[in-house]
Amino acid sequence: MNPQVEKVEITMALIGSRWCPAIMYVLILHGTQRFSQLRRYIPDVSQRMLTKQLRDLERAGLVLRVLYAEVPLRVEYSATELGISLAPIYQQVCAWADKNWGAVAQAQQHYDDSASNTKN
Repeated sequence: MNPQVEKVEITMALIGSRWCPAIMYVLILHGTQRFSQLRRYIPDVSQRMLTKQLRDLERAGLVLRVLYAEVPLRVEYSATELGISLAPIYQQVCAWADKNWGAVAQAQQHYDDSASNTKN
């Protein structure tokens, strides 16, 4: 595989995963959060999936995890500078979706209508 294509594929898998945009959105716009706060902002994500996604983002250098040795233990998550650098990309995706969502929905409906007509 072309190395450039491979980098794009790996990057898109990371930043475009099911919950990554929501996690990064919360951390970029609302700052440092505890796990339970993230769950409140993103109620549909399971505890297991949120944990996995946070680990993946931390491994990639996009999220910083800080453990405070207190009783009870406190863990906070924040976006790193590298993570914050994703903000313009997500903003562009949002702008594209706002501009083109109607056309996408129309194309999907057209496709679905055509597919159902060929089955009959």
